[in-house]
Amino acid sequence: MFHHDEEERRMWQNPEQILAEIGLKEGDTFVDVGCGEGFFAIPVAKIVGGSGKVFCVDVHGESVEKVKQRVQAEGLNNTVAKVGRAEDTIFCEGCADVVFFGIDLHDFENAPKVLANARRMLKPKGKLVDLDWKRKLMGKGPPFHIRFSEEKAVGLIKEAGFEVQSVKDSGKYHYLIVARLK
Repeated sequence: MFHHDEEERRMWQNPEQILAEIGLKEGDTFVDVGCGEGFFAIPVAKIVGGSGKVFCVDVHGESVEKVKQRVQAEGLNNTVAKVGRAEDTIFCEGCADVVFFGIDLHDFENAPKVLANARRMLKPKGKLVDLDWKRKLMGKGPPFHIRFSEEKAVGLIKEAGFEVQSVKDSGKYHYLIVARLK
């Protein structure tokens, strides 16, 4: 049930592998900020299972509709998807094991506000995960000038009151930052 774009994206990004790397497990609560059409949210919903929960938000109504359709088609009933701005969205206080930004932290109007919201949603031992495009010229992805370098992303995450645990490459085009609450 992948669309063409997703098949292409899977050639250079493996969501299951990344989710295993960040230690996602059954029963976790996962917040997907800027979920798109569910490239991560759908695999997450399968991993966390019936005892877990997935909250997804995206500004694009069409994308959120697709997530809802896909979740239904897969018979998953652990997912809440809504249309909204990340700046205005807090699903719950201190409930999330993982708050995830999948290649979109550079897109938000107000990244510090979005990170402050992430902070409120995380459990004390929860993880903030930022997967984003490297700031390099390449044939795909967003325009170079809007990309965040690892340093810039780390800086924003630290300023928002997180402690960065690791920064590493995730495939050829991306980096993966994992942070926790201080």
